[in-house]
Amino acid sequence: MRQLTSLDTQFLAMENDRVQGHVSVLGIYDAHTDSGRPLDAALVRALISRRLHLLPTFRWRLAQVPLSLDYPYWVDDGTFDIEYHVRELALPAPGNDRQLAEQVARIIGRQLDRARPLWEVYVIGGLDDGRVAVLTKMHHAAVDGVSGAEVMSILLDASGQSERDPAPPMVAEPFPSDLEMLGRGLAGLMCQPLRVMRAGPTALPHLDDVPTIRHLPGVKLVARASRAIKRAIPAPSNRLPVPGSDITAPRTRFQARVSPHRRVAFGSMSLRDVKAIKNTFGCTVNDVVVAICSSGLRAWLDERGELPAEPLAGFVPMSVRTPEQKGTFGNRVSVMLTELPTDEGDPVRRLARISNAMRAAKERQRALPASLLQDANHFIPPALLAQAARATSRLAGMRGLNQPANVMISNVPGPSTPLYLGGARQHAQVPVSGVLDGIGINITVMSYQDSLEFGVVVDRNLVDDPWTILDALRAGLAELIEHASQHTAPPQVTGLRTAPTTRRKASS
Repeated sequence: MRQLTSLDTQFLAMENDRVQGHVSVLGIYDAHTDSGRPLDAALVRALISRRLHLLPTFRWRLAQVPLSLDYPYWVDDGTFDIEYHVRELALPAPGNDRQLAEQVARIIGRQLDRARPLWEVYVIGGLDDGRVAVLTKMHHAAVDGVSGAEVMSILLDASGQSERDPAPPMVAEPFPSDLEMLGRGLAGLMCQPLRVMRAGPTALPHLDDVPTIRHLPGVKLVARASRAIKRAIPAPSNRLPVPGSDITAPRTRFQARVSPHRRVAFGSMSLRDVKAIKNTFGCTVNDVVVAICSSGLRAWLDERGELPAEPLAGFVPMSVRTPEQKGTFGNRVSVMLTELPTDEGDPVRRLARISNAMRAAKERQRALPASLLQDANHFIPPALLAQAARATSRLAGMRGLNQPANVMISNVPGPSTPLYLGGARQHAQVPVSGVLDGIGINITVMSYQDSLEFGVVVDRNLVDDPWTILDALRAGLAELIEHASQHTAPPQVTGLRTAPTTRRKASS
């Protein structure tokens, strides 16, 4: 058995009848393998069954502690039903991208069954180009962006030859009784004060750097008081903590209570073009991605007469997973809060401000404990975590309160070479994430070969057509390409670095 961390548990607690806690990846594949076998549910079931020993998250089933006295546990499931988890369906004619996106939106709008391992795979036929889509849906309590990519790397191969070493026999764990889980819960209850004492010195001074709660009344006051106390207490290395950012999200249509239903749009952009912009202006690939999103949102909101005078604010998830934690799954993630200068009309100056803002956000992040999000949760007893998450969610959608952010923007590095599912070549790998109360739009980007795959997810009641947002993002890229083409050497623009870097942060 493996106990969930407080951060893993938070992704379970955040779910309600309107908010889902899973993430997904949409792959587009050839309809047949190199050997001519059709890519269907039977092939995917056989592939997963052969590699199940490498996929612990596909075997884990949730064991709750009675009365939520402590965080739940993962149990290696012995009643695994592969036919339940891998499903097959087909689009009606003509089977275009919009129809596929609508089907994906319906699937991600349904929560995963907590009585079973928290994942599903959908094999979707009927695409108009004869290809097949495969949607892999996994709960965020089990994987973050990096560990989710690790799962996909186990399912996918670097060549059309899909066979690997035969699976060793697996021994499933017996599912614990309620009495056993009650005993574990009582033991955990006694450890709760120790968790609080351990987390206090590192978490309290930084509470206003926890993006999900920093906008709540009283949080900044507690953090400032904790910093004042820490200054007054001598310590061997009395480095003062970095105060939280004063970034506040202006009100847009996305800062509202979400419905249970979603809309999705997806598409590819040239990674070569993004790298050309990066090299021209001496910034990072991630800076360019954030600039594309900022430009697109600026144009989309302005066209509807809804562009705030103040800059938007964005959540940018980042991995804090160490090399030693590779393959451990679960969540090792933090979130940066950064300004999106949508008040700036000039694309080059906008990119310069983004580069400065991202650099400042990274510097703040490096000064914070890597376990801050997890430590902050330790101040809430496990029995109250779900109620606290629901209360925070309600506050995030209320008018009159400062909001944490306007949009979630994630950039996940992916493979640069083609991959295969059971011998069928993959042509695109699109991330599909979720939205929250108060943040009704999510833009997630994943690189694959020479492309950046954009997945836009919005609340269905807030946006009628997410494809117009995708069009605005494309226009933002085209705008930057045009400006980059006018320069033969890196321009001397204040705020942009002249030494380009290709380092990218993985996200959730």
